[in-house]
Amino acid sequence: MNAETASQADVHYMRMALELAGQALDRGEFPVGCIVTYEGQVVARGERRGTHQTNPSELDHAEMIALRQLESLERPADRKKVIVYATLEPCLMCFGALLISGIGTIVYAYEDAMGGGTTCPRGRMPSLYRDHPVRIVPGVCRAESLALLKAFFSNPELDYWRGSLLASYTLAQP
Repeated sequence: MNAETASQADVHYMRMALELAGQALDRGEFPVGCIVTYEGQVVARGERRGTHQTNPSELDHAEMIALRQLESLERPADRKKVIVYATLEPCLMCFGALLISGIGTIVYAYEDAMGGGTTCPRGRMPSLYRDHPVRIVPGVCRAESLALLKAFFSNPELDYWRGSLLASYTLAQP
């Protein structure tokens, strides 16, 4: 499944994640948002934090914040039925955490040319990561996420990942 064949639900929840990414951008943070659904309900959410400071945090990724919320639910969710919507392809850290958590589906908007984890050869990973079945749906609302990232990388006041492969790749996109 890709952007052309995404379900209406995929687009709906991704747009919610994009709203969070836009709020992060408004605060000068790297524009990434994440929505977690279970049985058709939003059960967790997160947006990137800690990038607009002298020593940027590499721990407060949108997916990690949302996973912490998912873990604190009063009624545990069957993780195989959980869907994570992220506006940027999960990095290796977040992808690993999603796999270990048993998440069933990951939907993302824009590919991370620099640090995306979903294209790593899972067959070469240790069994903890390799053996978890996960469905990955790329490219849902890609243009909207691209626009937010271009706005971020074009702002001279924001220097998180300035000059990086991701910045160059993003700014070169039509």
